[in-house]
Amino acid sequence: MKTLLALLQKAPEQIRPWIQTVVLSLSAALSAVGFLFFTNFLFTKTYEVFAGRSPFYFAAASFGLIMLTSLIVGLLLNVLSPDAAGSGIPQVKSAYWKDLGHMNFRPVLVKFAAGVLSIGGGNSLGREGPSVFIGSGISSNLAGALGESRREKRGASVVGASAGLAAAFNTPLAAITFAIEEIIGDLNSRFLGRVVLASTLGALVVYAILGRQPAFSLPAVDNVGWLHLLLVPLVAAVASGAGVLFQRLTLGIRDRLKKLKHVPRWALPVAGGFLTWVVGITVFLITGKIGVFGLGYQDLSAALNNVFPWQIAGLMVAAKLLATIIGYSFGGCGGIFAPSLFIGGMSGYFIAGLASIWLPLNPAGHIVLAAVGMSACLGAIVRAPLTSMLIVFEMTHQFALVPGLMLGMIISHAMARLAGTLNFYDEILVRDGHELHKIRPPLDLHSWQNHPVSAIANFKPVVLRTLDPAELGRTAERHVYNYFPMEIDGRLAGIVSRKQMLEAAQTGLAPEVLAAATCFPGQTVREVGDKFMETPSNVLIVIEPGTQAIRGIITLHDLIRAQAAIQA
Repeated sequence: MKTLLALLQKAPEQIRPWIQTVVLSLSAALSAVGFLFFTNFLFTKTYEVFAGRSPFYFAAASFGLIMLTSLIVGLLLNVLSPDAAGSGIPQVKSAYWKDLGHMNFRPVLVKFAAGVLSIGGGNSLGREGPSVFIGSGISSNLAGALGESRREKRGASVVGASAGLAAAFNTPLAAITFAIEEIIGDLNSRFLGRVVLASTLGALVVYAILGRQPAFSLPAVDNVGWLHLLLVPLVAAVASGAGVLFQRLTLGIRDRLKKLKHVPRWALPVAGGFLTWVVGITVFLITGKIGVFGLGYQDLSAALNNVFPWQIAGLMVAAKLLATIIGYSFGGCGGIFAPSLFIGGMSGYFIAGLASIWLPLNPAGHIVLAAVGMSACLGAIVRAPLTSMLIVFEMTHQFALVPGLMLGMIISHAMARLAGTLNFYDEILVRDGHELHKIRPPLDLHSWQNHPVSAIANFKPVVLRTLDPAELGRTAERHVYNYFPMEIDGRLAGIVSRKQMLEAAQTGLAPEVLAAATCFPGQTVREVGDKFMETPSNVLIVIEPGTQAIRGIITLHDLIRAQAAIQA
């Protein structure tokens, strides 16, 4: 590392970021390939071997494996690093926007181990989220080792995320669009060039180690015709509806389970593993298929090659949906890309098979409809239409799918927007009290100093309107902020600290309302800078001139983070 740091420091300043990008991208891509290898190795040596034995042997062996791995995962997540639970993509977005790309290394190590055990051990989750999280975390920490300061790691974090996703699915174009749509949110970002290079290198690492084959090998999709296009709207609507249902049920159950104070946190993944086994073994005993467990790519590949019985595809959709809801909401470690592709693909395949009773659909039409379902279900959950379309195209390498994918994506996006404004990842952050306040300041410090504070203020503050101790306690548990503005009769009354709110909930006594420092929306950053010195809370309340009504809130962290983003 010292040698690499010395060589990097000797490089011309103009090319130093690109050399660093190469190093970070290769490291992130190798971590994703390693994660893929160990996950597939564990699943192949267990479930696929178990399935070749008697049904009783499969039931007993799969039960022992999923319970053991779920127990280890529960202990890893809840003893070593609770931040490593779930997909990992919400944590990457939070780190990018709230901590300037800085990520701690312990959750990265725990995510790798827990993800391998959770997915390879049979839980119905995907590897893309952990791959993005691990790649971003490794890149962020390696950038620090190479001399980057804590506030200059945004580029490193998104580079690692892009390389990790490109390597996880062998999809460089989708990795680029994912970084733009889901993390950066800005096509004009100065990180775009580094993202493109990182995604390319991520794909090259996979090519070098695993070969150039796509994730799913399909027969040539020729003579598609036009008849299947009549079914594309129906397939897209059903698949995206399944995606919306997944988001609502998963987050609803997750919220309820978080309120169970008497249940130890490590026990929830164990309970989730048991329920997943019940669903998976039921389907196995009925159909002989193991797609409910793990990624499910074996059964999905069979469907995409028209060698899967379409009559049981509907059962696989319901079972996989239920198992994935259980796996994620009960605190498992894994993502939702792979399950959503499975659910959507099987939905399209089932509808195609059912429709073929009345319509003369050819085999190519079945494949197209399955692919449309994959893209539509994923798109409804992540709300990243270009990524959802490109990832299916790159995973199959079939140009004939593109017209159907585009039409299905329009329908999927419309349905998702009707169901709500937030995608799966952003809704998790909001429910956990981490609403992303995305600050995009000017590109030079002079313009920044003269910018209105409305550019960095959070105009969706959590406002207190009662001093009832029980309500204060519930608010403090739902949101992680340190201070909350208090409003009485439509006017600012002061602020209350989180510590005071929790003490009030315990004692039953109303807390003291502290005086608040204020500013107006039209004031500049330069004008309000000194106001932070007026209050020990390091919080300014943005109020409406004259009425004193609360408009928003600004923290010292918001101010420093935005200024650091310019200087970076």
